[in-house]
Amino acid sequence: MRRNDWTREEITEIYNTPLLELIYRAATVHREHQDTAEVQVCTLLSIKTGGCPEDCAYCPQAARYNTGVDVHALMKTEEVLTYAQKAKDAGSTRFCMGAAWREVRDNRDFDRVIEMVKGVNELGMEVCCTMGMLTEGQAQRLQEAGLYAYNHNLDTSEEHYSDIITTRTYNDRLSTLNNVRKAGISVCSGGIIGLGETHQDRIGMLHTLSTLPQHPESVPINALVPVAGTPLEHNKKIDIWDMVRMIATARILMPGSMVRLSAGRNDMTVAEQALCFMAGANSIFAGEKLLTTPNPSFDDDNMMFQLLGLKPREAFKETCS
Repeated sequence: MRRNDWTREEITEIYNTPLLELIYRAATVHREHQDTAEVQVCTLLSIKTGGCPEDCAYCPQAARYNTGVDVHALMKTEEVLTYAQKAKDAGSTRFCMGAAWREVRDNRDFDRVIEMVKGVNELGMEVCCTMGMLTEGQAQRLQEAGLYAYNHNLDTSEEHYSDIITTRTYNDRLSTLNNVRKAGISVCSGGIIGLGETHQDRIGMLHTLSTLPQHPESVPINALVPVAGTPLEHNKKIDIWDMVRMIATARILMPGSMVRLSAGRNDMTVAEQALCFMAGANSIFAGEKLLTTPNPSFDDDNMMFQLLGLKPREAFKETCS
């Protein structure tokens, strides 16, 4: 049974549970609500790279930071569909397209994205987009084109948010999630750890997500990948135990959601990733890049799946209750 009335005190108690007990509890919840042998395999492609006017302190695509990321205009539809077909052939069932925009605008580029969504949908893949803020009308257009999910991360707690981003508000993010939900598109929203936040900030972010009127169908948990030229370039790598604790807590709070082991996986051993799956992660990004940062290859992931006895989750399978 899903709950949307978690208190911060309850979440704090769960989060601070001794780690082995926390993993056991999360694994038990996971087993009750999901097929623990299934992992959703997603591919993320940057369809428009760099030049973003936002000031997200972690992001190599922000125009104001000198990170060496070249600006590329929106890709051609045919190129995107070719990439999507390759991802499907390699085993991905969800294809996510990311555009480095502050917000979606009603212009020719958005018209082309609509065509991309239609094309990927026709391949039999779940189509996801992440393109910044979105109006209800724009979300409706995407839904009518066949968009399955929209990603818009909260990134961190509301209290810590202004230390990371000043070019939009926390409520802007929540408004976009609400527009996505009203259009009948599934919600993908999580955050990043390693931004200099406190444990209470992590708990705060999970509290916001788990008390939404409807839990996000997908909850990405990202570990910061520090990028030279960004304000957070000297932040230390997050310890694996912090990732496991976040994943386990998210799994207990949102038992029917897909909890995605996202950015930072390239620096994890197979054993460390296995702990994350044991703690309730059941979704990954596959392919050699996550927008602009490195990620394990399809071959490496296939070998890990064979070793751990995991199998890709089918496309369009409903999330559990």
